[in-house]
Amino acid sequence: MQFRVMNVSDVRIGGKGSTQHVVKGSQKAFPQELLEELKIICEDNISLDYDERYMHGKPQHSFHQAVNIPDVIVYPRSEEEVSKIVKSCNNHKIPIVPYGGATSIEGHTLSPHGGVCIDMSSMKKVKALHVNDMDVVVEPGIGWMELNEYLEPYGLFFPLDPGPGASIGGMCATRCSGSLAVRYGTMRDNVISLKVVLANGDIVKTASRARKSAAGYDLTRLMIGSEGTLGVITEVTLRLQKIPQFSVVAMCNFPSVKDAADVAIATMMSGIQVSRVELLDEVQVKAINIANGKSFPESPTLMFEFIGTEAYAREQTQIVRKIVSEHNGSDFVFAEEPEAKKELWKVRKEALWACFAMEPNKEAMISDVCVPLSRLADLISKSKRELDASPLVCTVIAHAGDGNFHTVILFDPTKEEEQQEAERLNNFMVHAALLLEGTCTGEHGVGTGKMKYLEKELGVEALRTMKKIKSVLDPNNIMNPGKLIPPHVCL
Repeated sequence: MQFRVMNVSDVRIGGKGSTQHVVKGSQKAFPQELLEELKIICEDNISLDYDERYMHGKPQHSFHQAVNIPDVIVYPRSEEEVSKIVKSCNNHKIPIVPYGGATSIEGHTLSPHGGVCIDMSSMKKVKALHVNDMDVVVEPGIGWMELNEYLEPYGLFFPLDPGPGASIGGMCATRCSGSLAVRYGTMRDNVISLKVVLANGDIVKTASRARKSAAGYDLTRLMIGSEGTLGVITEVTLRLQKIPQFSVVAMCNFPSVKDAADVAIATMMSGIQVSRVELLDEVQVKAINIANGKSFPESPTLMFEFIGTEAYAREQTQIVRKIVSEHNGSDFVFAEEPEAKKELWKVRKEALWACFAMEPNKEAMISDVCVPLSRLADLISKSKRELDASPLVCTVIAHAGDGNFHTVILFDPTKEEEQQEAERLNNFMVHAALLLEGTCTGEHGVGTGKMKYLEKELGVEALRTMKKIKSVLDPNNIMNPGKLIPPHVCL
């Protein structure tokens, strides 16, 4: 990365495609002394280029925007460099924003106060693989897909599968999951230990490499999901799993999303250890057909994956086939060939991008509600009625096995009435989920987009407790300010 000299006061606001979802913030002049310190720490791995700063300040996959962009982008190559960067920024009271794969959709990487964006993409080493312990130690910049390519020759894999491009550090910071969470759990269940740089530059190890420990406060879980507001993750020790011996992928159709959700619940209640249960409504299937030239039946659809020995996976498939037939299901088909299975999951993974094939000039607002499993059918059917009545094109994608579902709401950012309708639909689903003892975010995190719902979900005392923790670990409020904790919360 070549150092490009520019006027540090160049903080033009990028406004292309901007919506009303703009995060406001103050921005003070960037200290020349700090800039010189960062140049010494990072050598030539620093940028003041406007286009580069703009791209880091405008998330690729989010409609959320900020009035400011970063003043400086740094690309640390080691934990020691991260520590020095953070310590210098803290001394000057300049905010920092950690930056991973930039796949977040809730504004986590916005820089509303300018400051320093710490891009972790140069820290992507596999530091240690312990095959017999089934764990791996990695730097935060490595992507989960890259990691699994590295692990495959050893017969191991890391079982979380969020959107393509997500980095391990960002996955920890947002407490993400994915379609395999129903079998293997979320990020908080698959991280053994972290190393984290705190606001004062201290490097903290949160746990040993042991699979279980009762030693002290659980700092690992405190940091997972903290969204860069408490520290910068510099090392992650992950649990690994054996690559399944055999798998079967199945699909089936239903007359309604409620019927499909009922089968997902019945499957989980049957005791079958299914590894994936994904629900797509008829609009989403139509988008997939348009984008990929497919001809799937355009009706509510469930996708399953069964793993284990060949006999066990096939037995599970037939048990679920019977459950499907008892709940108005039809067209139950399954695949065992590797290429056929890979193609089916590929179209599911690219479902969001498929939506834009229907409305190529629209932006997407994506909900992320999650409810107790027994409430899923009620929530989906209630939400589906509201979505179908809207003039906007809306699709439903659900990790139905653990009660988590997303809606992709397509709207024109230049039309205020469409923005308002998208926001209304999103609010409707969040409040409906909260009434069913659910959450506003199952896996995408809070960022800037979900802060307004936290008081209703958790209560003001919980938010005050979070703010107390934040104020102790980050008294100068430099760590990703304006995220996660609502600004109105007072101690």
